Amino acid sequence: MTVTRSRIVGTGTYLPSRVIENAEMAALVDTSDEWIVERTGIRRRHIAAEGELTSDLAVNAAKQALESAGIDVQAVDLIVVATATPDQTFPATATRVQAKLGLTHGVAFDVAAVCSGFLYALTVADAMIRAGQGKTALVIGAETFSRILDWEDRTTCVLFGDGAGAVVLRAEEGQGTNDDKGLLAARLHSDGRYNELLYVDGGPGSTGTTGKLRMKGKEVFRHAVTNLSSVMLETLAAAGLKPEDVSWVIPHQANLRILEGTAKKLSLPIDRVVVTVDQHANTSAASVPLALDAAVRDGRIKDGDLLLLEAMGGGFTWGAAAVRW
Repeated sequence: MTVTRSRIVGTGTYLPSRVIENAEMAALVDTSDEWIVERTGIRRRHIAAEGELTSDLAVNAAKQALESAGIDVQAVDLIVVATATPDQTFPATATRVQAKLGLTHGVAFDVAAVCSGFLYALTVADAMIRAGQGKTALVIGAETFSRILDWEDRTTCVLFGDGAGAVVLRAEEGQGTNDDKGLLAARLHSDGRYNELLYVDGGPGSTGTTGKLRMKGKEVFRHAVTNLSSVMLETLAAAGLKPEDVSWVIPHQANLRILEGTAKKLSLPIDRVVVTVDQHANTSAASVPLALDAAVRDGRIKDGDLLLLEAMGGGFTWGAAAVRW
């Protein structure tokens, strides 16, 4: 029996040209390169230029993904943008992306799940493709987190950066086994009791302002390792797979210690985890597709590899997806 699968056929990224190294951060707040690297693994981050919007980052990543896939933009009939830093309160940033790409057909909307946003968007796009709502989708994670940071709070401003990553999903027929190419299984979760551990202290419906990011890092770390390892095992089980089947873990790039702790929980060596947090910092919804594209372009990811994507973000939200390359 054949089944419809959503296969990733192209990847792309965009990073703003402005780079802030840890040494420059040390001139802004009471910190040091050694302190940041030891606790997070971060060495630098990219920051959007004045007037450079989240939709601009998303469009650049999308164009690269379409070029990678060898697909004309007019073939796209679904755009899902994951972002916590939209251009405007409304309309959706995805519709801005749609217009800038020159599209006047199809469906475009945003998904808000913070750092888990790309996995939520990927799962939604997959469900729509399998339901016959489209055949070719752009799934994009794009953020300008620099605009919601308190640049006097050294516990948060050193952790985040701006960027965008995109994938092209296409409907393909599979045999319904875990040898199929494409998205094999995904599991998503949320638990709203933990709002005060990672949030933005503003919004149009509360303060009427954008607000700034606030986080209790130690508590977030503890939940992250537990939740991520659990959902990764849950997703593998749903696909009929085991940790030893995984070729590469493509994680949300929040903190090197979280990546190491999660890999240890699954008895996976850290050299099977794609790490870009040192180069990009935490780019929220953009971090998973940024890491994926990096590993595709440097040749680490090979045909037939099993990828395990995972992320956790404010809300809390978390999830994982098993993808056969």
